[in-house]
Parts: sequence; structure tokens; C-alpha cells
Amino acid sequence: MSLKTVLILLGLALATIFALVCVLLTRERTPRSCQHLPLEHEDIEDGQSLVFADLTPEEMSQVVRYLQGHLGVPLVDASRAKPSDNCIASVDLQVPAKAEVLRFLDGGGARPPREALAVLYFGNQPDPNITEYVVGPLPTPAYHRDVTVQKYGGKVPYHRRPVTGKEYMDINALIQRELKKAPHFLSACCESDGTNLVILTTAPRGFKSGDRTTWFVLFHNVAGTGYYLSPVGLEVLVDHGDLHISRWQLRQVFYNGRYFAGTGDLEQEFVAGALEVIRLQQPQADAVLGSMKPRRPPGSPGPLQFEPQGPRYRIRNNRISYQGWSIAFGMNPNTGPRLFDIRYRGERIVYELSLQEALALYGSNCPGGMSTRYLDGSFGIGRFAYELVRGLDCPYTATYVDRHYLAETDTPKTNQNSLCIFEHDSGLPLRRHFSDSQSFYYGGLRKNTLVIRTISTLINYDYIWDFMFHGSGAVEVRVHATGYISSSFFHGQGTDYGNRVGPRTLGTMHLHHIHYKVDLDVDGQLNSLETQDMEYEFVKDPWSTKNTIERPYLRRERLEKEDEAAFPLNVPMPRYLSFVSPNPNKWEHPRSYRLQIISFAGEHLPTSSSMERSISWGRYQLAVTRRKEEEPTSTSIYNQNDPWTPTVAFADFINNETITNEDLVAWITVGFLHVPHAEDVPNTVTVGNGVGFFLRPYNYFNEDPSVDSSDSVYFSSEQDVGACGANPLACLSSAATCAPHLPPFHFGGFLNL
Repeated sequence: MSLKTVLILLGLALATIFALVCVLLTRERTPRSCQHLPLEHEDIEDGQSLVFADLTPEEMSQVVRYLQGHLGVPLVDASRAKPSDNCIASVDLQVPAKAEVLRFLDGGGARPPREALAVLYFGNQPDPNITEYVVGPLPTPAYHRDVTVQKYGGKVPYHRRPVTGKEYMDINALIQRELKKAPHFLSACCESDGTNLVILTTAPRGFKSGDRTTWFVLFHNVAGTGYYLSPVGLEVLVDHGDLHISRWQLRQVFYNGRYFAGTGDLEQEFVAGALEVIRLQQPQADAVLGSMKPRRPPGSPGPLQFEPQGPRYRIRNNRISYQGWSIAFGMNPNTGPRLFDIRYRGERIVYELSLQEALALYGSNCPGGMSTRYLDGSFGIGRFAYELVRGLDCPYTATYVDRHYLAETDTPKTNQNSLCIFEHDSGLPLRRHFSDSQSFYYGGLRKNTLVIRTISTLINYDYIWDFMFHGSGAVEVRVHATGYISSSFFHGQGTDYGNRVGPRTLGTMHLHHIHYKVDLDVDGQLNSLETQDMEYEFVKDPWSTKNTIERPYLRRERLEKEDEAAFPLNVPMPRYLSFVSPNPNKWEHPRSYRLQIISFAGEHLPTSSSMERSISWGRYQLAVTRRKEEEPTSTSIYNQNDPWTPTVAFADFINNETITNEDLVAWITVGFLHVPHAEDVPNTVTVGNGVGFFLRPYNYFNEDPSVDSSDSVYFSSEQDVGACGANPLACLSSAATCAPHLPPFHFGGFLNL
């Protein structure tokens, strides 16, 4: 073999080796796909939590078919029903009585029958009314019983029913007909013939029981953006209380500080030159106030949270298990998210944790704004929890769950991916210590939290509802408000009621007050309420008796009666307030859970107001009452349209009963005052707009339960901190070299609109 051939072969060999090395190096830099490992020590779901499970679409349909065949009256689909028709307004789970459920869960008793609660509007009757039926057993109904009188003490008057989508459509048609009577005015004020204007409802609807008269505020409608920031100054008062739509009337018109008998009178004043008109141009989509369209092209992706070995929580049916936690979850179409049978390390801490109501109360110098007190439960907090946007509303790799409801139609609807569950790394230690004296070591634990989240869009506002479960045994409940502010037309002394945020847009002041029910069962059903706070005592130092020491001491008190446990809103309350068990921990202190509220609520409506009793839960930042099956909720969807004679008045729950060693419920109000400002355009941001509360173990355990976490980190100065066996953080470089498998982005949230 010649030297030339040898050199050629040697060159080829070197080239081959170089190529192989490059391939190997490239493969080493390409992350492998993450492998999901099975969870260890999982709780096995035995189906018990299904006693709390929301109705399936099939069950809802069975209830509808049963009612259609067994009530003996004609039923019109609610999506088409006139006020003078009978219709099925909604169907939801009838949660069984607590005693029955606990006999089943804890005592080996029979499973309670599965039942539905159906709300019907009977407009085609001599005495129109709202009736509620319990229908069961599911999945094959065989009976129904009228529970209206049992729940409310009498029939529910028909005028209290929430306004349906069909009713709003008919109101809009009436307003459009009336606007045609003022063509010259509309052309001058708004560059409009009325068809490009949209209406926004207010509530309540009048000033006394039986009224159904609503102010509607008109805005310029611009496709692709929120119309809430484009008021045109025109508001109309519509009387829609009659069962016959043909008898509905437009009662009054407001424009730019003046009131008129109707749109015809408005037109006549304008044509006569007696009306000052603020000429507004039709906003353009590319320059409209409040547009959310990006102003810059996308940049590089931000940080992404993922699970290298798969989720560390488990979901089976309606039950979530996570590192000692067990939670049954669901959604009420009216009041929103609800959790049941919350356990930690096998012990029930909370029987029920549920949202009750969200109040938004406004001020303005326009009639629509000044009379608005929205009770969002009557609109549908759960029903309007739409699909969540993967990677923004929740982490991209979160688990997304569909929710089903039946409201204002005979056909069940599905909000796909409308509830998400994920483990959140807060980037903050749950606890840590670095020792720099005597011995040198570091110990700590990351603050990882299980989060259950849903988001409700209630007209202009978006509420983010979070329920979080910590490794310390604490439960955190939090709500953030975002979305568009509601606005009024800026005129006169408008800035007495808010800030100007646009040429003719007044961001109107308002408050958000949110109410929750927390049925705690701390080490059993029988609990008491204990407060602790600090005071100072002045004592002589015992070693010389020459100097005075201001010594803080702990003042403990057991609250005996409900009246003592009703803490008015915005009045200082004891810093430590705990639900205590009769049983002690290892250190002879009562096993307890502490309630800690984070809130900066506005002022409650004066009790002299004719509608205050309908929101009397808002009098209290906390009220603790004896649990009663006949007091399941603090309000009613019927309170919105008749707040002057409320169907449920929370103030009646507080009647000074004994609360020592009883089954107790904490009713919690959180909220904030919002004075809109320029930075609320386009949307209110969540920063600084979050409130809520904690349930924290207080002597419930003998030590912090998170010491048993497998995520704990400890290393000393004598160890090799870079060794995986000594320090779990040293394992991350190899454990997290995989790339998460991200599902393709999909969004179907517009399907049910």
C-alpha cells in the first residue's frame, strides 16, 4: 500500500471520528423527553367524593326530561321563553345534608341519594312564581318535591327572578326602536343611527319590591375591544316588569346631565337648538381607548415552569390528592367554585369552602352608575367561568378540567378547560435557616403549593379565584380582580366620583366585596372560638426592682355567643382568632386552626339603606355562627332584583346562640375600594388587587408537618454539597435535563357565546 493511500485512509478515519464526536455532542445537548414517574404513596380514590360531584350533562338532561313529563304544565325552552311562559331556569346538584354525608364518609352508612335542584319560572299561571324542586334519584329520576316554602318560608315572587338572556334581547330591541325617534340627535352626538351602540345593564331595578325598572347605559361598540370605556352620555330607563313584552316602556332618558321623558323629547330639544351636545366620533379599532391588541411584536419567551418527572398531584373524578392533601372540587353555576371534605394527612380540616357572593357597588353623577349594586351570583359566577388560556391564565402544563352547567336552556353546556390545577413553585422558601455560629449548616424547604383556579368574566370584570394548599398544612384563599373598569360619561362634577381616564370617560369609584363560607371541622365537628392578642403590663425588674419593664403578655379569650363573634367590617379584630378543638396536642394546647384575613375593604352600605339587608353579610369581616342545614348560603340569586325584601337576609343568621363546642361556620368578607385611574386602561392589573384569607394550623400539630417533606434540603460544612446523595439540589442538573412535552395550543372558549 502506497504512502498516498495510507494518508487518504487516515484522513477519512479522522473525518469519521470527528463526525461521530459531533453527533454525540449534539445528541448530548438535545434534551430528552421528560419521563413521568408513578407517584408514591398515592391515596386511592374509592369514589366516596362523588357524593359532592357536580352533575354530569347526562344527569342534567335526565332531570329536564323528567320535569317535562311529570309537571303537567307546558314548559318552553328558557332560551326562547317570554316572561309569560313557564321554563326551567337551571339545574344543579342538590348537595346532601351534612349529617347524611358524614354517616356515609365516616360511619359506614348508606350513600345519600343523588339529587338535583331544579329552579323553574312559572309565568303562565294565575299566580306567577319561582319554584324550586329537588329531583331524584339520579341517574334515573322517579320523584320530585317542592322545597320552596321549606327553604324560604313561602313562595318566591316572580319579579325576583334574574333577567334572562332572552329578556335582555327583547329590551335591546325596545331601546333600538326608541332610538329611531332621535335620528338627528344620534347623528350629531355619536355619529350613529343607534345600531353601533350597545347597552350595559345596571342593577337593582327600581326602589321598592315589585319594581323591574332598569337603567341601561349606552356605549360605542368597537369590534375587538371593550366598549366599557366608550360611553356616549346617553342612558335610558326601561320598565320591563309586565309579563307581556308589548307593554314594556321606556320611562326616561338621561343625556349629559339632563333628564327627558323620552327619545322623542330629546330629539325635539336638539332640533330646537335647546340641547348642548358633546360630539363624539365613532372610535376606530386601531386607536380606541382600551384596546388590548399588542403594540410590539412578540419577544423571547419568558420563564416556563414544568415538572421533570410529571405532576406530583393526582386527579381522580372530582378528588385531588397532593402530598397529604385531599380535596373534592366542584362548581356552582351561580355562586362559583366550591370545595368539600378538605383533608390533610387523612384528617378533615374543612367540610365546605365555597364562594357565596361578589358585590360591586358604584358611585357616579350619572343615573346608571349611581344606582349600580351588582350581586354577581344572580348573573352566574360559575356559569361565566370560561375556558382558561393555557400558558397565561394558568401554567402551560397545568391540568385543565371541563365544567358543565344547565342554565337558561334545556340543553347542558360545557365550558371546556375552565378550571385548572397545578403545583406552583413560588420561588420563595417555605422555611430556611443558614447557621453561621457553633455549627455551620443550611436547612430549608421550597414553598411549593397546589393551586386550584378558575376565572369568571362578569360583564366587564374578571375575577381570578384561587384556592391554595401549602406543605405546612395551611389553606390559602385569594381573589384578584382584573378586566375593564366600568365607566360613566364625564360631565359636571364627575371627579367627585372617580378620575377622568379618557376624553369623556370617567372611571367611577366602586368597591368589590367578596363573601365566603368556611365550614371548619378542626379535629372533629365540635369546635369553639378563641381569640388571642397582646397587651403590655408594667413591672419592676425582678433582679433589682429599680427599673420598669414594659412586658407584653398574651390575652386569651373564649367567645361564647354568636353576637361576640360578629366582627364589623373595618373595625380592628383580635390578631389571632382560632377554631379550637376540645382535644390537646402533645404540649397540652388545644388543636386549632387560625383564621387570618387579608383585606382592605371599602365602607359597607349604611344600614339605613332600604336594600342593605340583602347584603347584610357585608356588615362583618367575620361572623361565626352555629351551622344549620337551613342556612346553607349567605344570600340568594333572588336578592338582586328584590333587595328591598330579601329572600335570604344573612343578618338573621346571627341570633346570639351558643358557639362553644358546636359545629361552627366562619362567614368571611374580603374586598377593596377601587378608585380607577389612568393606569387602569386598558385593564385593571392584578398587582395590589388581591385579597383573601388563610387557614393556618395553630398547635394543631406537634411540630411543622412540612418536616416530613421529601423536598427538604439540609447540608453542613462537612459534606460535599455537590453530591446528589447529600443534597437534592445537586440532583437537579441531571433530573431536569429533559424537555417538557407541551401540547399544541388550543382555545375553544368562544364556542358558548
